[in-house]
Amino acid sequence: MYIVEGNIGVGKTTFLNIIRQHCPEIEVVEEPKDNWTNQVQGQSLLANFYSDIKRWAFTMETWAMICRVNYHLEAQKDTNPNRVMERSIYSGHYCFAHNDYECGFLSEIEWHVYTQWVKYLIHGKCRPPKGFIYLYSTPEICHNRVKIRNRDSEKNLTLDYLKQIHNWHERFLVQKDLLTPELRDIPILILDCTKEFKHNNSTRLDLVEKVKNFLSSK
Repeated sequence: MYIVEGNIGVGKTTFLNIIRQHCPEIEVVEEPKDNWTNQVQGQSLLANFYSDIKRWAFTMETWAMICRVNYHLEAQKDTNPNRVMERSIYSGHYCFAHNDYECGFLSEIEWHVYTQWVKYLIHGKCRPPKGFIYLYSTPEICHNRVKIRNRDSEKNLTLDYLKQIHNWHERFLVQKDLLTPELRDIPILILDCTKEFKHNNSTRLDLVEKVKNFLSSK
């Protein structure tokens, strides 16, 4: 499997729809984000998280990890080499959870509990992907795209938070900081998504060609 990563609002869903449209031979699997964006007992976990990060960080990161691990374990049963998945357990850990801990949103005991689950589930049960596809853009562009799509759960999402998550994606996928050796050696395709690509046909086709070349080279 290959995994598509990138900041909130970079355009992962748009990108995957483009791949689905132009590359029928590639199987696209979207992130199970309904698990934390939909109303559960009258609340959206993601909306709660953005409105009060410190209160909801441990709940959010633990639940997201469980959902992503289940999603990863199901995907790794499939033998299709051309399967592309949206986001992963790895960015959940190395970007979002690490950011929560560094910002003080997770207490020491919460971080300890969370990382024990990471060791057991992520490093013990999940096979690494064949490659990562990193959709790069600036936090400012991502913030503008978030405002345009206008999701209720993202009303309290700030530019400062997107800057933090952007920096962690750079550490994770470009600098390869904090990674285990098995993850550090995984190939990464970096796609520049700063330009509008939803309606720009030449940009769309350029992204598709780069993805095809990346998958065929592995």
